[in-house]
Amino acid sequence: MAHDCLFCRIAHREVPATIVAENERCLAFRDIDPRAPVHVLVIPKDHVESLDTARAQDAELLGALQLLAAEVARSEGVARSGYRTVVNTNADAGQSVPHVHVHLLGGRPLAWPPG
Repeated sequence: MAHDCLFCRIAHREVPATIVAENERCLAFRDIDPRAPVHVLVIPKDHVESLDTARAQDAELLGALQLLAAEVARSEGVARSGYRTVVNTNADAGQSVPHVHVHLLGGRPLAWPPG
């Protein structure tokens, strides 16, 4: 755990969050500034700073994030209509918390291209 990392602190229940799903390796909680009717963040419980710093041994964990995002999309009722998963990497892409995370967005039509 990175002691100064907000998402590590959420994963360790030191900071409150509205948790919607969890498994052994990942945690999903509602974004505090939602950009869609369904906006959930899926994080690994272990600290990985970004996709840019992820290593080969993190591959299974990164896949687990996407699988939990799909599970949450089904439980939130947006899987059938459609949803988007986004991983922002570093500042220019909008990563504001240095802990890799997947944004799950759904519940309305999403424009393309994003950004």
